[in-house]
Amino acid sequence: MGETEEDLRRRLYYQAAHRGMKESDLLLGTFAKVHLPRFDATQLAEFDRLLQLQDRDILYWRLGQEPLPPEHDGPVMRLLLAFTLVAGFSISEKR
Repeated sequence: MGETEEDLRRRLYYQAAHRGMKESDLLLGTFAKVHLPRFDATQLAEFDRLLQLQDRDILYWRLGQEPLPPEHDGPVMRLLLAFTLVAGFSISEKR
C-alpha cells in the first residue's frame, strides 16, 4: 500500500523541519507549516523533490549567491523564495 496524502504531508513537514542545519530547519519548516496544507498533489511532489536537494544549494539560491538552475525553477521553489522575502527571513552566511 502506498503513502496516503496525509502521510505524505506529515513526512514532508518532518523532513522540512528537521534538516540538520538550523537555518534550513527554520526556513523550510516554517514554509511547510504555512503551505503544505494547501498544496495539491503536483505541488506536494515538487516539494518532495525540493527536499532532496542540498541545504547549501537552497540557501545559496535564496541569498542570490548562485543562480537558480532551470531544472529547479518551479512554482513551489518560486513560492519558497518569495516566502522568505515576505516572511522577513534574514539568513546570512558568515565567511
